[in-house]
Amino acid sequence: MDAMSAAVLYGLVILSAIAHATWNALMKSAGDRMLTMAALRFTGLVIGLCALPFVDWPAPASWKWLGLTASVQFGYYVLLVRSYGAGDMSVVYPLARGLAPVLTTVAAALAIGETLNDGQAAAVALISLGIMALSFGGGAKREAVLLALATGVSVAAYSFFGGLGVRSAGTVLGFQACLEIVTGAGTVGYVAAVRRADRLAFARKHGGLGALAGVISVVGFLAYLAAAQRLPLGPVTALRETSVIFGAVIGTLVLREGFGRRRLAASTMVVAGVTLLALWR
Repeated sequence: MDAMSAAVLYGLVILSAIAHATWNALMKSAGDRMLTMAALRFTGLVIGLCALPFVDWPAPASWKWLGLTASVQFGYYVLLVRSYGAGDMSVVYPLARGLAPVLTTVAAALAIGETLNDGQAAAVALISLGIMALSFGGGAKREAVLLALATGVSVAAYSFFGGLGVRSAGTVLGFQACLEIVTGAGTVGYVAAVRRADRLAFARKHGGLGALAGVISVVGFLAYLAAAQRLPLGPVTALRETSVIFGAVIGTLVLREGFGRRRLAASTMVVAGVTLLALWR
């Protein structure tokens, strides 16, 4: 791969990071996060169904990875909604996203031989220290920390499975279209069963917000999959998690959450770690 192609792909990862922080801020600010998540995933379902006739069908070898990715994403949606109900975005988001590249890098090393060099090992240490500092900082509730860490595990899992899936699918667009349909149908079906009475009123009042978040989410994950198809999974996932800095800024400036010196130092360590992990050769 030439330098220009690599630069374009890494640029897509940064786009994915910005998109992810943006739709998470919309989710955090929503009055009813479960129904917002359903609206978000309904938008993905519609996009997937509209795209399916025009994209290649993913190869059969990718179906098991598609199923695993979708299954983990269902758990991720539940954990994300509960995390934002328990703590500030400026605590939950850096914890969840900062843990993911560490776990994805380790999984890639063990499963497919993408090993760490000295610089990447140092980056893992920086991320881990930043997570510990943020976890024990003032204002970080124990429940929020535990939920955020569990969310980080789910992020690492679906990032890893999705990366393997898109490599074996032979098509980025086809793989994501199918993924959006499966996760969208599952999420909307569940919410329709447990929150049937609230759906129409929410759709009339907040449907536009959910649709916007859904479009941003689809674009962001598509950018990640396009990069993960050709670049190493550990560094790609790590660079994507620079979204923590966008999330911290949004949480402080837009959502008016506190951001003391401890959180600033911890977030800086996490950002330094994920950047080193992404860029070290």
